[in-house]
Amino acid sequence: MTKVLVATEKPFAKVAVDGIRKIVEDAGFTLALLENYTNPSDLIKAVADADALIVRSDKVTKEVVEAGKKLKIVVRAGAGYDNLDLAACTAKGVVAMNTPGQNSNAVAELAFQMMLYHARKGFAGSSGTELRGKTLGIQAYGNIGKYMAKIAQGFGMNVISFSRSVSAEQMKADNVTKVNTLEELYKQAQYVSTHIPANDQTKKSINYGLLSLMPQNAVLINTARKEIINEDDLLKLMNERSDFSYLTDVAPDAHEQFKKFEGRYIATDKKMGAQTAEANINAGLAAANQIVNFIKKGDKTFQVNK
Repeated sequence: MTKVLVATEKPFAKVAVDGIRKIVEDAGFTLALLENYTNPSDLIKAVADADALIVRSDKVTKEVVEAGKKLKIVVRAGAGYDNLDLAACTAKGVVAMNTPGQNSNAVAELAFQMMLYHARKGFAGSSGTELRGKTLGIQAYGNIGKYMAKIAQGFGMNVISFSRSVSAEQMKADNVTKVNTLEELYKQAQYVSTHIPANDQTKKSINYGLLSLMPQNAVLINTARKEIINEDDLLKLMNERSDFSYLTDVAPDAHEQFKKFEGRYIATDKKMGAQTAEANINAGLAAANQIVNFIKKGDKTFQVNK
């Protein structure tokens, strides 16, 4: 019988686990849970007889993939999948998937909560600023970017975006203006929200050259991955410009150095983008459904390795 392992150092909510169990068992499969584990070796042991694996931010390393002698598919319940060793999966013939779009609204709402908190100076009683009339630049116009645009328009913001895959006509339908270059995005937008993955092309790509283009009272919002930021360049710029702020859902490696920019630097204690009940449930159920569809029908719609 097909065995599905849910391995979550940070467990899904009970309602999500119950939903995953129903989907898996209705398909005639069995479900095993590994929750709140603290040692990577626990995952290596648990995956030994699993046919399918669901994780959240858990590291699916080469060792994990090789330990899964029966493993056919691993699904990251969420959009980012840099915690999966794609090369190892491909080498072993394991299909790797993510669940795009399931936590997009949660991430977009968090970005705006951080923007509002910053604009109103931490709700400490002093005068802040308004978002209305400001320009929001969205770097990458995917699922999160679309939610960001809708929320921003509700606040009366002007929205522009740079995307390599979405056309100007598609953006225009959402009342978003496409810019032709990344440099143009950073030059025009007081607020830039970035939604790109961390890979060989994007790591440290948000650098001094880009950031220095931003206008007065610029705010960079990062709810993606810390690796996309060149931290040395950002520290240099924030030292040079007292008007520049950085809001992040991914605490940088240089967190202690950034803390000196009080009021201009906000970082969550841990990654919070997908931490809503709705996103938690949606991503878990999507992962379970994708496994069933793959095992029974060969559906590889959301495969991220080749």
